[in-house]
Amino acid sequence: MILQTGQRTDIPAFYPLWLANRIEEGYVMVRNPYQPLSVTKYLINPDVIDGIAFCSKNPRPFFPYLSVLEPYREYWHMTITLYGRDIEPNVPPYEQVLENFIFLSERIGPKAMTWRYDPIIINETYTFDVHVKRFTEMAERLKGHTDTVIVSFIDLYDKVRRNFPQAIRPPVELQRSLITELVQIAKFNHMTLKTCGEGSVFADVGADSTGCLTKEVYEQAFGVTLSLPTRQPSREECNCYLHGDIGAYDSCAHFCQYCYANTNQANVRQAMKLHNPTSPFLIGHALPQDVVKEANQQSWIVEPKPQQDSFQF
Repeated sequence: MILQTGQRTDIPAFYPLWLANRIEEGYVMVRNPYQPLSVTKYLINPDVIDGIAFCSKNPRPFFPYLSVLEPYREYWHMTITLYGRDIEPNVPPYEQVLENFIFLSERIGPKAMTWRYDPIIINETYTFDVHVKRFTEMAERLKGHTDTVIVSFIDLYDKVRRNFPQAIRPPVELQRSLITELVQIAKFNHMTLKTCGEGSVFADVGADSTGCLTKEVYEQAFGVTLSLPTRQPSREECNCYLHGDIGAYDSCAHFCQYCYANTNQANVRQAMKLHNPTSPFLIGHALPQDVVKEANQQSWIVEPKPQQDSFQF
């Protein structure tokens, strides 16, 4: 199976020691976010974990613990945007995150690295032209360190509307104009531009809408052939194969205004007070009423893929 770490929070950024402890101890306990007393126990060992998927804005705090990942295949989605503290209060400057991305790429290879430039917000500060300029700079810096960039426009979920009331989704024609520009910039820097959760509306201007975390993507990143159990997508326009996330909502302290995973900052601060790096739970501990089930885990690898040469153009 594939262990997910980043759909609900940024574990490498805020809980690096906890993650290292869980990998070394060989298991993790995960509360169902909708039924809190329902707990799933996942084993963490190479016999059943075919790879670990990360989604992070700041992996650097986990760098001292990277040795615990040596027995595992890795796949990193790293979000690098142009925003300042007005929108991403606790995310490091993008120049530093670019360096982190390159460090990881040189360690595990560009096939296992994907750059996320999302969500795209267009306003008086972050104009169309500013996006084009910064995207170009970032793409040039990451050239040769990944072959994929994923973009999407801000989604106005209820939590986003509440925490970021001034946010608006750009008109469709403005979206199309920007995607057209970004596709060409990505292509010039030997990257495929994919859209996330946007359907096929931008396919005619060159965007790839096949999905972010698909079977084919995992196979390319891990260098294996996989046979995945059937799962329904999380939403109609999403083709991602998501499974076994060990994070928790309301626990990410980046405090990005567009975040769908946090209810509010007060809940996050309260949750972080309950975090203990030695606990098998990301937030809190076992409760007497908990109903614990062991996950049905097995390897999904059919066969290793032949070794390929390093990234070439």
